[in-house]
Amino acid sequence: MLNIGLLGCGRIGQVHARSIGQIDGAKVTAVADAFDAPAKALAEKTGAVAMGANDLITSPDVDAIVIGTPTDTHYDLIHAAASAGKAIFCEKPVDMSAERIRDCIKAVEAAGVPFMTAFNRRFDPNFASLRARIEAGEIGEVEIVTIQSRDPSPPPISYVKSSGGLFRDMMIHDLDMARFLLGEEPVSVYAVGASLVDPEIGQAGDVDTAAVTLTTKSGRICQITNSRRASYGYDQRIEVHGARGMLRAENMLENTVEIATTAGFTKAPAKHFFLERYEAAFRAEMSYFVAGVVDQTTISPGIQDGLRAQLLADAATRSFKEATAIIIE
Repeated sequence: MLNIGLLGCGRIGQVHARSIGQIDGAKVTAVADAFDAPAKALAEKTGAVAMGANDLITSPDVDAIVIGTPTDTHYDLIHAAASAGKAIFCEKPVDMSAERIRDCIKAVEAAGVPFMTAFNRRFDPNFASLRARIEAGEIGEVEIVTIQSRDPSPPPISYVKSSGGLFRDMMIHDLDMARFLLGEEPVSVYAVGASLVDPEIGQAGDVDTAAVTLTTKSGRICQITNSRRASYGYDQRIEVHGARGMLRAENMLENTVEIATTAGFTKAPAKHFFLERYEAAFRAEMSYFVAGVVDQTTISPGIQDGLRAQLLADAATRSFKEATAIIIE
């Protein structure tokens, strides 16, 4: 039985608690949060013990740590968990600073503990199947990857101000997915953006509409578009064009029923939010983490993947601000 300590009992912490509850051979043993009420509520729901973060990390009854706290707390928690010899599952981004992520890498490698960066979209059954079919050679060498990601509505301005910006907060998932599908590391990043959805987002110094072009050394191209507005639901689509064909993953709809009338053919809208859309992915990534820790196998995406995605997000942010392509060293 892998005993897991859960740091952060908010929305994402509750998602991970549900996932762990469905895995044979794993259980939530302890939970901690900056606020007592959510910690007590999740403890009651899972049968875990609510305690302070430091006590949880050093507890002999905890084998692995899930970090679902605000990003600015990750650095200290990663160092503490690594020092305590605990396996670590950390939400993205690992940190807002690439240099601080490098410090975390040193701590994790020195301790020799397993580490997983929670890029859950790699574990979406559709996206994972698409990647497997690329690797099987079904469409030949990859030439163009197109990723579209649009939220149904923008987050609160209070969140925007502390998020690090759209490229580091929202697009970082897509930047990791680009690496996952291209088969080569991007060497050039060019970004554009605007505030078209909510003027307050622009006033806060961020964008709500953006596009990025990534280019690899061999010339492969990835185009990513993001928007904080989609009236038709949570829009998540991927297309990969290769030398011998194309693979595409479409939106997940609320149901598969289609009606045909004199007005035409009508389908259900896309699922409305990321918790619904990626429910299976959240469960699959946690199952993978547990199996990796128990079986002592290499876990991917690891902390280096967290750094790579952050470097791309930083480059996209800089590219937008400077209106020029950024070369990745």
